[in-house]
Amino acid sequence: MATKKVTVTLDESSLEQIRSLVQAGTAPSVSGFVQHAVRVALDDVAGWGAMLADALRRTGGEMSDEERAWADGVLGGSEPAA
Repeated sequence: MATKKVTVTLDESSLEQIRSLVQAGTAPSVSGFVQHAVRVALDDVAGWGAMLADALRRTGGEMSDEERAWADGVLGGSEPAA
């Protein structure tokens, strides 16, 4: 897998915790830790999307305009932004 060097900003506390993990041998490096965290986050996002798609499939698909209007009325929703 090709990699590309980028700059990220972390709060000092998180960075110190990551460096401690690296020193303890729990994480390979700061970059390795961040790369792993990004993969986990991407998998998590993809997982939520798959779960939502499955739930929609099992419950009859996306809400109709009528169902959405009813839900907005009950929940106090507002009109979607144009």
